[in-house]
Amino acid sequence: MKNHILLFVATAGVALGAVTAAAQSPALPAAAQLPQVPAVDPDGAFSGRGQFGEPTGEKMFRRVCAGCHMPDAKGAVGAGAYPALAGNKKLAASGYPAFVVVKGLNGMPPIGAMMTDQQVADVVNYVRTHFGNKYKDSLTAADIKPLR
Repeated sequence: MKNHILLFVATAGVALGAVTAAAQSPALPAAAQLPQVPAVDPDGAFSGRGQFGEPTGEKMFRRVCAGCHMPDAKGAVGAGAYPALAGNKKLAASGYPAFVVVKGLNGMPPIGAMMTDQQVADVVNYVRTHFGNKYKDSLTAADIKPLR
């Protein structure tokens, strides 16, 4: 037992010495330093930490939703099952897709947490009026707020 304690103390001392030496070593040359990550995503995907920056429902769908639901909104099956949004009768009630975006459902994460109320309304309105969906009633940011 005593040998195990001595081994642990010796190992910890060596590790501490290595950390101290690394902290005291001179900085890496500029060419070897890691690049700085910009505060805002350069292509506009994020407007801040954990917030999507897409200004329209179409851009939000194309950049975020299409990754799982596919660009044609026909869904996919593979590593998971991603339901079709094209011609989906569940979209008839505007509150249903808004709730799913904000709260998540089954395998869909609550992606609305990364969107403003207006962005949620915009992407739901976009999906409900495209891909063979012809639902005329639209949501506003005020409709999304109570779902949070």
